[in-house]
Amino acid sequence: MKFACLIYHEEKALHALSDEDQLAAIVAECAAASAWVEELKEGGHHVFSAGLQSAHTARTLRKRNGKLVISDGPFAETKELLGGFTIIEAKGLKEALQLVSKFPARLTSVELRPMMDPDGELTDPGDRRIAAALHRKGR
Repeated sequence: MKFACLIYHEEKALHALSDEDQLAAIVAECAAASAWVEELKEGGHHVFSAGLQSAHTARTLRKRNGKLVISDGPFAETKELLGGFTIIEAKGLKEALQLVSKFPARLTSVELRPMMDPDGELTDPGDRRIAAALHRKGR
């Protein structure tokens, strides 16, 4: 069986730290996570890992009454539960939205969020700072 390990953090607590402390905490957690992933790999348990960009970059798509509604942000309704995930590759947000809009959602919504790639296009200032800190640490 495969399991998804979804990593959550409290953005308000993270943003309450000074820039220097915030970046140091993120880099330290990334290093600890990398060691954990290496241990999983050595045991033959690792399938795939990736960080996500800031929640501010997310879009949520819903089809209601036959019409597509796109909202900024990860706005799942409290009655909604995470039921799965799919990783897609697209040239950019426009193409990704087009691809996800074809998902046969009737009773679901799809949160679309770019994966964290320190060398990729990062639109959120906090994500750019994290990427710069990771580059400085040689990750």
